[in-house]
Amino acid sequence: MSDSYTCFDVKLDGGVATVTLSRGEKLNTMVPAFWDELPALVRDLDASGEARVVVLASTGRHFCAGMDLSVFGGTRPEGETGRLRANLRANVLHLQETFSVLEKARMPVLAAVQGGCIGGAVDMITACDMRYATEDAFFCVQEINIGMTADVGTLQRLPRLIPEGVCRELAYTGRRMPAAEAKAVGLVNEVYDDHEALLDGVHEVARTIASRSPLAIYGSKKMITYARDHSTADSLDHMATWQAGMFQPADMAEAFAAQAEGREGDFDDLLPFRGGLADGV
Repeated sequence: MSDSYTCFDVKLDGGVATVTLSRGEKLNTMVPAFWDELPALVRDLDASGEARVVVLASTGRHFCAGMDLSVFGGTRPEGETGRLRANLRANVLHLQETFSVLEKARMPVLAAVQGGCIGGAVDMITACDMRYATEDAFFCVQEINIGMTADVGTLQRLPRLIPEGVCRELAYTGRRMPAAEAKAVGLVNEVYDDHEALLDGVHEVARTIASRSPLAIYGSKKMITYARDHSTADSLDHMATWQAGMFQPADMAEAFAAQAEGREGDFDDLLPFRGGLADGV
């Protein structure tokens, strides 16, 4: 894995990969490099098989202030209108995939949010498996406040996490949702007093996940995501197919033995693979 990221610090310890937004002095805005580095590092972690869970953390006063204005700047391509529109569509799909890799990765991703989670940051954390926050955290669909429709995942994922009416209010008004309300509607799992307590608490959850069979965790993530997007009947059928190929009694036997002996289970990592994500993206 590269150690030359400009927007992130990455640390792997005991199967827990902590990916930290490292531009706290700049409010961790999503500069152009961000959109290349995040999918690359997640794909690297996923391909190695060593990371059993990812903690997406941050530095500074705010978790992330969203997309940097430099992403909207730069030289504009010239050409026929249809080709320009097709190029814009391709660029939006590229930005969307930056966060979709979090959802497609074999391991769960836990977001630890302090301070502001604004605009593109909401797109990002809605693609994570779970979200946790400090008492001073807030969430804002900022795009409506600057005259645009959120286009990188918020409007597709947020309605599946919180009541639709609440989602619509946030998307239409651009108001700030404080951490207490975010927990009440189910956007975050837990709220902590401060940043230190947040990181301690999220890493405790991450270590628990890392102690489980990574194959069983991978299957659980895949099935929950599939069920979200498909009918119950299709999801049950998909589950049966997955289990026919991936269920391994050895992990179950080890889990029972570990419980009987009062120790943590000793499970093999997922195998590494070459290329992108396990789904071939």
